[in-house]
Amino acid sequence: MSTASESDAASAVWVPSSTYRVQVRPGFDLSDTAALVPYLDRLGVGAVYTSPLLTAAPGSTHGYDVVDPTRVSPELGGEQARRRLVAAVREVGLGLVVDLVPNHMSVEVPAANPWWWDVLARGRESRYAAYFDIDFARGPILLPVLGDGDGGALEVRDGKLAYHDHEFPLAPRTERGTPDEVHERQHYRLVHWRRGDTELTYRRFFDITSLAAVRVEDPAVFEATHAEVLRWVEAGEVDGLRIDHPDGLRDPGGYFRRLRSRAGCWLVVEKILAAGESLPASWPVHGTTGYDALRQVCGVFVDPAGEPALTELAATPPFGVVRARCRRLVTERSLVAEMCRIAALVPGVPVEAAREAVAELMVAFPVYRSYLPEGLAHWSAAVDRARAARPDLADVLSTVDHAVREDPHGELATRIQQTSGMVVAKGDEDTACYRYPRLTALNEVGGAPDRFGVPPAELHAGAAAREAGWPAGMTALSTHDTKRSEDVRARIAVLAELAPEFATAVRRWSARRGLPEPTLELLAWQSLVGAWPISPERLSAYLDKAAKEAKVRTSWVDHDEEFEAAVRSWPADVLGDPGLRAEVEEFVERVRMPGWSNALGQKLLQLAGPGVPDVYQGTELWDLSLVDPDNRRPVDFARRAELLARLESGWLPEVDDTGAAKLHVVRTVLRLRRARPELFTCYRPLPADGPAAAHVLAFARDGVVAVATRLPVGLARTGWRDTVLALPPGGWRDHLTHRAVPGLVPVAELLSRYPVALLAREES
Repeated sequence: MSTASESDAASAVWVPSSTYRVQVRPGFDLSDTAALVPYLDRLGVGAVYTSPLLTAAPGSTHGYDVVDPTRVSPELGGEQARRRLVAAVREVGLGLVVDLVPNHMSVEVPAANPWWWDVLARGRESRYAAYFDIDFARGPILLPVLGDGDGGALEVRDGKLAYHDHEFPLAPRTERGTPDEVHERQHYRLVHWRRGDTELTYRRFFDITSLAAVRVEDPAVFEATHAEVLRWVEAGEVDGLRIDHPDGLRDPGGYFRRLRSRAGCWLVVEKILAAGESLPASWPVHGTTGYDALRQVCGVFVDPAGEPALTELAATPPFGVVRARCRRLVTERSLVAEMCRIAALVPGVPVEAAREAVAELMVAFPVYRSYLPEGLAHWSAAVDRARAARPDLADVLSTVDHAVREDPHGELATRIQQTSGMVVAKGDEDTACYRYPRLTALNEVGGAPDRFGVPPAELHAGAAAREAGWPAGMTALSTHDTKRSEDVRARIAVLAELAPEFATAVRRWSARRGLPEPTLELLAWQSLVGAWPISPERLSAYLDKAAKEAKVRTSWVDHDEEFEAAVRSWPADVLGDPGLRAEVEEFVERVRMPGWSNALGQKLLQLAGPGVPDVYQGTELWDLSLVDPDNRRPVDFARRAELLARLESGWLPEVDDTGAAKLHVVRTVLRLRRARPELFTCYRPLPADGPAAAHVLAFARDGVVAVATRLPVGLARTGWRDTVLALPPGGWRDHLTHRAVPGLVPVAELLSRYPVALLAREES
């Protein structure tokens, strides 16, 4: 496998030089992934990094809906195909990293999940009853599957209770009688689908009732859910694990300590950090999956001067107000069952008052969750904010605060902390980010839309902190969960440099072909410009999802069919209007080249900077994808391999729409990281000197210098003139152009071919 670039603080643990994320799915299974390995090796990747491989719900396209954690998914090729992938990566010396989902399992098709099926059949007496977080004290397990006026559709069929295509087990000796009588004897109740959000009796993943939470804090459950993957690790077949959604766990720190004791491998966690938040120091992990780095790296290419014009154009309340409204909406609609379950635990307080207080705490959380007693400052801040917002609840909030502080590991404290992350994620990422379209490049998982970009000093401080504290953590620019791809974000960032012109254009375009909801309308124009060229079908599907996530005029559960029809037809209407289409295309031409400059700049900063850089599948070329499922479309690897072969022959591509220049940057950095990992240690900013110094982003590592262009539209007005960059002592060569570089180099000369440069100290 590839040479370790870092070492674990406690013991020597292999760490990849980089990772490449592959979405393994029925249409691109483990055998296809194995066949891709030679290309990834040539690209310079350190490890193949896969989506979850365990058996998922029938037809799953992503693998996060596991139904059987004891075996590899047959739809992905099964155990033999997994072994072929292991053999393929070992043959070329790469590592293998696998995604693991400890928080929940799919129960959408009960018969597909043998544990859930047994619980439904036997209730509390099931050997798996303690595997799921079920509140049995509230009676039968509620299964919200019935449609309107559809209770009469129940049947007893082949020894099972059936509702249309849904089938459920029968408890022993309960088959006699009418379907309704049989139903009443079961350990579960089929209820109307709307009751799930208000009355559900089991913990779930966010507001998805088909994903039931698993109690991995129980050692037996941990063993049952992890044994197969741990077998791969112990056999030396898997070198790293990515842990999905740890904030849903009862005790994330305890979980990681147990996992670390069983898996001595590279370990990164999908912990979403708020701006300024740090990963809990007690967690025995190597770092996050990189959304914190994404915010900093992408944000530094946003021009703060564009804030006033884009704020005026958006005409929304401040983000803090929007965020609070959206979180409150989540507590009042989709997570009511969770609020009620927590409220019942508050001592000596009427349930309704307790529910309001708990909801207000969720709205007030400054981060996703605390991990008491760690994170006490975040908890205190939430309590103080809630008191300020609802002084009428001050006494109830004091009762909650006292109970939580008195027993930070108790049921009340635990459930509040587990649920706050749900509220923040659903309120911020999945609602507010669709309602606050000021500059959608900032509206990301782990983003801070209220901060209009990231100053260079903050970028450098974040990178230095990463190198000092979490040098083996992952960094990312695109993932399967990002709201838009890195290259769409890079192009939309250019709008901040052209804010008045863009605002004028949008007002003119909207007057000609508007949408009946202004925030969605502005998001739509930015998405059209950012993802251009895009088909009407792709943009229509994206806007339909965006409208439902925003929950302004329609939603996933309360539809406005007329509005949705208008949204779905808008892309075809715009693209079918020759005059308007020409105007949009003309504007896209203005931002295309600056967008490419931003895209190359942010990619270089990520790949050469501290941490283990991940490349999401296909993004080694330009990738103009929007949110899932758009970002999970098939990747043309044959085209990428063809361009890679040309690069291997010495070709220096132009920056054009082929994306070969990006592939050149990715290949060059990844291969250098893998071959000479010692160069990618330490970190210090390198300031430029001269009239255009503010347009230079540069840093030095221990033998590598990365240089990127910032705010290219403004730079084009003035040029580099006599701006220079002083390099650390030594002889330097730009690995992108193969040119020798002097110790004091004019930036105009250094960046004459590409808007970025990767310098390495010459080996003596």
